This record gives sequence, C-alpha cells and structure tokens, in this order.
Amino acid sequence: MNSFRDQLGNTIQLSFPPKRIVSLVPSQTELLFSLGLEEDVVGITKFCIHPEKWFRTKQRVGGTKTVNIDAVKFLQPDLIIANKEENVQEQITALQEIAPVWVSDIATLDDALEMIQSVGTLVNKTGEASKMVNEITERFQQIPALNTTLRTAYLIWKDPYMAAGGDTFISDIMSYSGFDNVLKGYPRYPEITIEQLAQLDCDLILLSSEPYPFKQKHIQEIQQVLTNTKTVLVDGEMFSWYGSRLCLAPAYLTSLLNEVQQTM
Repeated sequence: MNSFRDQLGNTIQLSFPPKRIVSLVPSQTELLFSLGLEEDVVGITKFCIHPEKWFRTKQRVGGTKTVNIDAVKFLQPDLIIANKEENVQEQITALQEIAPVWVSDIATLDDALEMIQSVGTLVNKTGEASKMVNEITERFQQIPALNTTLRTAYLIWKDPYMAAGGDTFISDIMSYSGFDNVLKGYPRYPEITIEQLAQLDCDLILLSSEPYPFKQKHIQEIQQVLTNTKTVLVDGEMFSWYGSRLCLAPAYLTSLLNEVQQTM
C-alpha cells in the first residue's frame, strides 16, 4: 500500500497503481483520458462529456452532486477521484466506505497545476503530468496583456443572475487574461442585478455557456439596460475546467482578448 495526500490534506492508502478508477468531476475525467487511462477508468458522471467516446461508453454513476453510491460500489473501484466544490461531502463520506477517495480543492491556476501533477503521480503517469503542467504554464505565460484594464463581470446563472466572485477558479483565470473582476471582493457566486452591475461601472460582461446556457437573446436583454457595456458569450469550459482542457484555454483566451479589443 502507498500513501498519498489530497488537496484537503487527507491521506489515503492505495494499492498502486490503481486499476479501477471512478471519476466524479468532468474536468478531472478529461485529465485521466489525456493521461492515457483508457482501460483504468471504469466509472464517470453524466456530466463528464469529454471525451465523447468515454461519455458514450463508460458506466455513468449519476451526477456530480447526485452520485449513485450503489452504482459506484458495483464497479468495485480501487480509487475514486472527487472535488470539494463539485461533489457533496455526505456522498464523499459514504464513498470512503467503498474505496479511497482523493479530493481536489481548486481556486487558482496554481491549484489546478498542483492537482494535475498529483493525479499524475496517483495513477503512475508522473512524466506525462509533468509535461502537461509545463505546457500549460508556458502557454499561459504567452497570453498577451490588454492595452487597458477592462472592468469585467462573469455571469454563470440567470433568474437570479449570479456571477463569479473573487475566490473562484474562474476569477483567477480572468486575471491571467487581463480581465479585472468587478466582483473580486465578493465570495463564491454572489447574486447580482443588472442595475447593480451598472453601478459597478462594468466595461465588459462575459456570459458563460455553463452552467446556465446563455444565448444571444440574453445579450440583447442586458444591453437594453447597460447600453454602454459590451456583452459577449464565452465558452465556460475554458474558464472553469481545471484539467487538461487548460492546454487549450490560453489560445481561446488570446482569441477572446483580440475580439474584445477590436470591438471596444
């Protein structure tokens, strides 16, 4: 048995390397795919849509917050990979009776890079994980700086509107992109009104594709009130997925920056 410490500081004892893994977090499921764990991942959630091949063929064990404990038990995993925010503590506690549970806790890009390296070590893919971490780091360093700071709000939900606060992974990714989060003084995901956004003097509003699927019609609704604020739709996965999708995020963010600068 080998000992590993997760991002909550908990130590798990694991038969190494694990051969039957259940992943309860979409971005970490995609990471396991990118690390080459095709045969070793036996269970995922219904929200683990990447890669599509796994979404179609791997056994699903419910949602991130509605894990079917019996379905996980049936798969006889020797490792379960979860996340503090995306999964429910009571369910993690129940799953610990089935197999070791390694839990990530991610609020920054540095946390995500640490998670990638740790998961790589956990599944005997240390070299592959190190290469990925270096690639992500280099690509984020190449994102060009904005000519001017843009006061920006990132909306994740509607009815009521909710935004990314300052202690979220989304807010940290915004900062690497040069977007100044006007709600960085708020914790987690505060409710906000369009009138409040107007008072915050936003230059830019980013409407995420997830978890709420904002569309073009929502831009029109917001700009009826915020006539001088630019509002754009963005790919939420590029701001909030903290696994191997981070390899793609810098190119997306650079393209978004160019689009914004050309139209402001």
